[in-house]
Amino acid sequence: MKKLLNLLLLSLFAFVAFQSFLFIKGNLELSGQVEYEVNVETLPTELHPIVAEKVEILKEKTAEKDIAILITDDYRSFDEQDKLYDKGRRTPGKIVTHAEGGESYHNFGLAVDFALQLENGNVIWDTEYDGNGNGQSDWFEVAEIAKELGFQWGGDWRGFKDYPHLQMDFGLTINNLQGGKRPKIPQS
Repeated sequence: MKKLLNLLLLSLFAFVAFQSFLFIKGNLELSGQVEYEVNVETLPTELHPIVAEKVEILKEKTAEKDIAILITDDYRSFDEQDKLYDKGRRTPGKIVTHAEGGESYHNFGLAVDFALQLENGNVIWDTEYDGNGNGQSDWFEVAEIAKELGFQWGGDWRGFKDYPHLQMDFGLTINNLQGGKRPKIPQS
């Protein structure tokens, strides 16, 4: 019995190590495309150009699948983030974020939120909707395309699932960003 338990634990450890390797490898491929700089003087005021470019490609690729998306939020100031954080806590409404100002990739121009846009112009957040009739959730199709483009999807998070959220962290943590480390803006 003890040998079986040890074998199971070893197998579990190997599986976790392999999954960690794949995750790190995927992030290194993306982070290898960009250089970093330290700037503690100023904060970004818009989406990082690489993120903005990938958002446009995402819109094109989803349109090819007859899925229209609307970016409902992108760069967000610390003040805007604090107001959003207050919803459901200090102001009426449902809690929509667990991040205060300076704790979100939105605050550093590295995240967007999306929704589906119907032909009549209405916007929906229905993760089961299959508007293109291919038997798959349009929402999850968008998420898969986004991940192929290098985004991380909030729907994959373990705890709080943030289904509209897409971010590119370029291998940087919130602590890195708070400390001034930034993905360098490529020169044209």
